[in-house]
Amino acid sequence: MKVRHKVLIVDDELHIRRLIHAALARAEYAIVEAENAREAIERLRSERPDITLLDLGLPDRDGLELVPLFKQQSDTTLIVVSARDATDEKVAALDLGADDYLTKPFDTDELLARVRVALRNRLTRDGGMLALTVEDVAIDLVARTVTKAGREVHLTPKEYGVLAQLAKFPGRVITHNQIMAEVWPREHQHHVEYLRVLVRTLRQKLETDPQQPRIICNELGIGYRLRLSSDTLAEVSDPPG
Repeated sequence: MKVRHKVLIVDDELHIRRLIHAALARAEYAIVEAENAREAIERLRSERPDITLLDLGLPDRDGLELVPLFKQQSDTTLIVVSARDATDEKVAALDLGADDYLTKPFDTDELLARVRVALRNRLTRDGGMLALTVEDVAIDLVARTVTKAGREVHLTPKEYGVLAQLAKFPGRVITHNQIMAEVWPREHQHHVEYLRVLVRTLRQKLETDPQQPRIICNELGIGYRLRLSSDTLAEVSDPPG
């Protein structure tokens, strides 16, 4: 199955949540909802959404207070979706760290376009790649798809998470700790064996010969890197780790 981008909807109005949910579902996003600030903070910590759509008029806390809190506690991309249309409100939200601001009422096509732009910006903000091909494996980080010789490869969310960390910066060594912190943020952080088992499974799915990996390379005792097409043949003998 396709590993989907996750969006958190924070809004106390049920009909708004249903409208946004329906639009996101048609675009095949994974969706999490919260109707107040307390639930939103819990969902942010437990679900780690890629994108958060935040209403400012929440019943238990002003949404503006949540903007810096969300940005401090997570790397979610934050889009404010609010009926407050005053310029000073928009400036305040953006100054506090919001990535975008959409005023209600809104067109769902525009909302989806804002989400797509936010995802592209999220992937490229550190200079990372959006899509690449290594050997016969094509990785699209925007669509979250992986194909081998033109056929889709089915990955688990954690398998995709590891591959995505390597694919953002091909050729660069990504340490065990960097990968573990992203894929296992609250558990098994120091159990590198979980990562090694997962990489072996990835190689079974992606490599022509998993015992002589040409795509996911081991940097012994440090981490892994995704091989660039310009890498030399001498490096092919990297031991599978």
